[in-house]
Amino acid sequence: MNSNFLQTPIEYLKGVGPNRASLLKTELGIHTFQDLIHLFPNRYIDRTQFYKIAQLKPTSADIQIIGKITHIKTVQQKRGKRLVATFRDETGSMELVWFRGHKWIKENLKINVPYVVFGKTNHFNHSYSMPHPEMELLTEYEKGLKATMQPVYPSTEKLANSNITNRVLLGLLATLFSEIKNNQKETLSKPLLSELKLLPKGESIINIHFPESQEKLARAQYRLKFEELFYIQLQLLFKNLIHKSKIKGYPFTEIGNYFNTFYNEQLPFELTDAQKRVVKEIRFDLGSNAQMNRLLQGDVGSGKTIVAFLSMLMALDNGFQACLMAPTEILSVQHYNGLLELCNDLNISISLLTGSSKTSERRIIHKSLENGELNILVGTHALLEDKVKFKNLGLAIIDEQHRFGVAQRSKLWHKNEYPPHILVMTATPIPRTLAMSVYGDLDISVIDELPPGRKDIKTVHRFDANRLKVFGFIRDEIALGRQVYIVYPLIQESEALDYKDLMDGYESISREFQQPKYQISIVHGQMKAVDKEFEMNRFIKGETQIMVATTVIEVGVNVPNASVMVIESAERFGLSQLHQLRGRVGRGAEQSYCILMTSHKLSEDAKTRIQTMTHTSDGFEIAEVDLKLRGPGDIMGTQQSGVLNLKIADIIKDTEILKIARSYAQKLLREDPNFVKQENEPIKDSYAQLMKYKNIWNYIS
Repeated sequence: MNSNFLQTPIEYLKGVGPNRASLLKTELGIHTFQDLIHLFPNRYIDRTQFYKIAQLKPTSADIQIIGKITHIKTVQQKRGKRLVATFRDETGSMELVWFRGHKWIKENLKINVPYVVFGKTNHFNHSYSMPHPEMELLTEYEKGLKATMQPVYPSTEKLANSNITNRVLLGLLATLFSEIKNNQKETLSKPLLSELKLLPKGESIINIHFPESQEKLARAQYRLKFEELFYIQLQLLFKNLIHKSKIKGYPFTEIGNYFNTFYNEQLPFELTDAQKRVVKEIRFDLGSNAQMNRLLQGDVGSGKTIVAFLSMLMALDNGFQACLMAPTEILSVQHYNGLLELCNDLNISISLLTGSSKTSERRIIHKSLENGELNILVGTHALLEDKVKFKNLGLAIIDEQHRFGVAQRSKLWHKNEYPPHILVMTATPIPRTLAMSVYGDLDISVIDELPPGRKDIKTVHRFDANRLKVFGFIRDEIALGRQVYIVYPLIQESEALDYKDLMDGYESISREFQQPKYQISIVHGQMKAVDKEFEMNRFIKGETQIMVATTVIEVGVNVPNASVMVIESAERFGLSQLHQLRGRVGRGAEQSYCILMTSHKLSEDAKTRIQTMTHTSDGFEIAEVDLKLRGPGDIMGTQQSGVLNLKIADIIKDTEILKIARSYAQKLLREDPNFVKQENEPIKDSYAQLMKYKNIWNYIS
């Protein structure tokens, strides 16, 4: 089939015309014949079974019956009128009812001629009626393309009101297929088809719309899902390959004095096997000629910072500078303090640059950065300012990268002749399927074990009615010298309400824990940065025992002495947020606790979230549940969900197909990266079309 034919505008298909075409474009995004072929059904209805009127039962299922119309009448009702036809078979009679389109329907109905009617039935006063049935003369039904499993297509109110029904769409597809004559160009290679026993392209497309059987439908769906995921993975992996071959990085050939001294003499604890594995992966990347582009995932407290520091030492050993950028001032100050201790013993110069750095400090930093005296710079977005110039930046580490835009990240690239190596760190575990699809062009390292000696945080669910018991427990922990977080939800739409919740909570806690015996800090989004900093520092120094806060403290506050996290209205938080908040405790040697407070009214999703939190502390398991509850777009944020506008595959349900598709895409790029083998010709053509149209189903034909 000439692919140009499939690019024909949809208005040229028999039965469409300009009005229908404009609706199909705006409502379903169907501009060409190709788009119509790739309008995949949402579900299927079994049209193999016929019922007799006497067999009908009150159900909500769609059913079909063969019979004849014996009588038609118009019935007046409160608003307007309805058209009623008496429909009979050999076992009894029922009514067919229409509330709109009377004139056209009445003119076209034939009396005493066999019809196949299909639809949902209503049961009232021992008799049945079928509103707005799908109808077809039995003679036409027997001639038509037999779809035993009838597809149901996406629809909208506008389409329904304009009489573009499911049946109309099926008719248009039947017309198009009669012109194509199953002459579809194959898009996958023969070895791939035979190895995975995939149906050919043409057969898959026919069976997705007009399935011959359940088995054929299942095989057609598998083939098309595989194809969609295969090309997405091919695109991402190819991007990574090009990145590695074209974008040169500085090869760090030396593992020298800084790294060896620290690793052999000053490492504060033995690295876990996972940390050692990740350091090796990073070392391999930094030693090659390509720019490193690696995502480092590790749950809260898994020890990413020490891995980041070891990577920085590799840069320093090779005569380069390193920087670490974090999304908030609090987090960057914390990173700086942690790294400062490690740098002191090695005689490494390190500075901190944030929005609140004084002008005099900035001058010194700018100067020592440009002449190379400064080895490591830690900071916020302030690092991206044009004035910040490095002598030779070799490694840029970005913490919690989803909080930085792409344009911001690329600014770091242009601070050198070659772009620095990039290590992106996140404590938000990303389910593997999502990581493969969204960050498929990055290499991914995972620290999947916690340092030894870490105690699991005990997580419990308590209803508001148990509040006094919870307060008693808090008193006991404070008596043991520990500190407590109490967090209130922050929901943007109603900042006034959130503020009120927080202040009400603060007041009731102040009544329960009175001064001077107890000291309380409060932190929320409407405070000035200076005041926030002051309150945080009081808590960090142990001058206050309780920190009442909104989710400002979600990322990166490190107070080893804090052992209790109370989350108020926990049902209003998402799973990943609950997990992040819980990670604020459990940082010391003592047993820590997370208490989820909720009202008695909980939705099903909220129950699932609370149960997940109480039974596991594995961030990746939590992320998988979150993905099932929220869907991929929500988790990645809208800016990245574009890659996941899938037509037929489902990233959650089709995990296995995704893994197979990725492994075959990897194999292909290993064995034939430029698609020169004859057998890969169909893949080469399809990939070229994909790059041209930027939409997988726009080209695969």
